[in-house]
Amino acid sequence: MVETEVPPLAGYTVGVTAARRADELTVLLERRGANVMQGAAIRIVPLPDDMRLRASTEDMIADPVDFVVVTTAIGFRGWVEAAEGWGLSPALLDVLAQADVFARGPKAKGAVRAAGLVESWSPASESNSEVLEHLLESGVDGKRVAVQLHGEPLPHFVGSLRAAGAEVVQVPVYRWTLPADVGPLERLLDAVLVGQVDALTFTSAPAAASVLAMAERQGRTEALLNALRGPVLPVCVGSVTAGPLLAAGIPVAQPDRPRIGALARTVTTELPARATRLRIGDRALELRGQAVVVGGVLRVVPPAPMAVLRALTASPGRVLSRPALVGVLRRHSGRDESVDAHAVETAIARLRSALGDSSLVQTVVKRGYRLAIPV
Repeated sequence: MVETEVPPLAGYTVGVTAARRADELTVLLERRGANVMQGAAIRIVPLPDDMRLRASTEDMIADPVDFVVVTTAIGFRGWVEAAEGWGLSPALLDVLAQADVFARGPKAKGAVRAAGLVESWSPASESNSEVLEHLLESGVDGKRVAVQLHGEPLPHFVGSLRAAGAEVVQVPVYRWTLPADVGPLERLLDAVLVGQVDALTFTSAPAAASVLAMAERQGRTEALLNALRGPVLPVCVGSVTAGPLLAAGIPVAQPDRPRIGALARTVTTELPARATRLRIGDRALELRGQAVVVGGVLRVVPPAPMAVLRALTASPGRVLSRPALVGVLRRHSGRDESVDAHAVETAIARLRSALGDSSLVQTVVKRGYRLAIPV
């Protein structure tokens, strides 16, 4: 292929569902050339206003726990700050200092130490399952265990501890709800379903669950599942985030380390790997979302001509008849009316103009159109 200076994500549209750090992820993706569409899937309930967190905190102070599981750094820091606002911080830190603290990963461990505490153990894998395994091996029968939730319940984790004889205190350090304005999320979902988004990113399990729930409320679950199992690449920051999608049978891409920068790098690697590449004469073509790299030059292609081009590249060099391309355009537009042979001719003309070389798409008289590739 021809070496180009085109940014790796140029021509692609990436959806961002994050509520927190959405702008940071957007900047990382745009630096790589992506067009980014934001639609926050969740809203964080302010910790000082969450009475469930206060109730769990007061319960721990009244009846101290033996073990504490810290799952996220931001959650633990917020918990301590909320307790300080309620005047409960000294009592809470005293209880935590007397317990064995298990921190899931280096960021959680850093938050624990910043609070003046020392963790008893932390897994290298940053995995909840490894924390659970270590807890069960330590022996929890008859013990009280506080589990910091990361935005949604952990039924398997909590259930396994209870089955082993532990009394579990669930600590909802932050809670998620739908955004006050769901318009951006609805527009992002619409774009995913009509093929205008190439990758959809998730930085939390609640965001993934929220997107699935919105599709269900709108009666579009099957359409969303088909999109995320096919043309749209779902990318999750880590295994916990991927949970709701995997449970729905959606394969996901995820980085080796659960970091925002690593998530952006994974998108940068995985999307180009899915691109369609072919050669027409001495020209190299690479299809990217709503653009094509032709001989090292990025050219934006309108949606209808791009639908025609993808149909032509599905069988390079083969002739597609006008009736077949009418079907392509009807499926693309979602309408049966007002799509005829003239619409095909218009789409072909716009496609040739967008590619910058009319010879790349040939007219086969009385038969249809083909890419200029020998069969």
